[in-house]
Amino acid sequence: MSKTRVGRQNGHGGKVVIFGGAGFIGSNVADQCLREGRQVRIFDNVSRAGVERNLRWLKERHGALLEVTVGDVRDEQAVRRAVQGATEAYHFAAQVAVTTSLEGPVHDFEVNARGTLNVLEALRNMEEPASLLFTSTNKVYGGLPGMEFVKEGRRYVPRDEDIRAQGLSERCPLDFESPYGCSKGAADQYVLDYGHSFGLRTVVFRMSCIYGPRQFGTEDQGWVAHFLLRALAGRPITLYGDGMQVRDILFVEDLVRAMRLAQTNIEQLRGQAFNMGGGPERTVSLLELLDLISRHTGRSPEVRFEDWRTGDQRYYVSDTRRFQAATGWMPRVGVEQGVARLLHWLEELATTNTEVAVHAG
Repeated sequence: MSKTRVGRQNGHGGKVVIFGGAGFIGSNVADQCLREGRQVRIFDNVSRAGVERNLRWLKERHGALLEVTVGDVRDEQAVRRAVQGATEAYHFAAQVAVTTSLEGPVHDFEVNARGTLNVLEALRNMEEPASLLFTSTNKVYGGLPGMEFVKEGRRYVPRDEDIRAQGLSERCPLDFESPYGCSKGAADQYVLDYGHSFGLRTVVFRMSCIYGPRQFGTEDQGWVAHFLLRALAGRPITLYGDGMQVRDILFVEDLVRAMRLAQTNIEQLRGQAFNMGGGPERTVSLLELLDLISRHTGRSPEVRFEDWRTGDQRYYVSDTRRFQAATGWMPRVGVEQGVARLLHWLEELATTNTEVAVHAG
């Protein structure tokens, strides 16, 4: 089978298309590209709460440079139209929660797996295919079978000293768990394979927990913002498990820099997957985050406990050294500073109540 003819664009010019661009990460990436003077086309079904505010914010800041198309990645023809004229693509559109995937596994598959295949096929059929950055998930590693953890204070830590010091690398075996893990894992592998089989310039980020402004967190996704929102509203917070689960958390500003570097260095990075998160220096357990919130807000949220949920890892911390070595990227925002900045943004948001009407384009 012949490889697709690949263009020579290198991420420095041309139109950017962002699938799921009205969401938390997408709107932050869009803002950065627009500030660089790039034309940006956002393709989003605007189904998630809060995204209208993100679109209004972008439109007010950037005007005619921004184009918004309301559509669904399951619509093959709409996706093909969306990539026309683009030299650079980001694919963030997804069903994002393990819990929702358990309730509707077919819908989860159609959005995450089939939707991603539609994006890849649209790119493959371009005369000059745009480069693609796809956000996968740490859930492709499943429950980390065979890895032992011990309790240390108010958190779990790996018994293995190297993993404790560096986090989990891309050498960790894939072990899809939950329909969400399967659908995102399938999409992850398709994105890599379209780089290998068809010559597309693709990169995968296997994401840990990202947080920051423009995040409207829920119990199922965006838990740092969710905890802060509940605390500010004086409402109880439910922890599933014992609360000692540990994640590395990465401030969205640092993630956006990593994504722009990935696109700039696409020829070097193409066909590869990278674990992306805050790394061992930016870890927090759920209980530790609640302590931090209490210090910042002066109030202690009521906490309720429920049983462990399917696919919930006791520990996940990214080893980002491969990406750092390839690009020179390093995260800059620490946990304390990042949580304070997100809290400040949420407090400011609470004083406004703006909405934006979005029309199909």
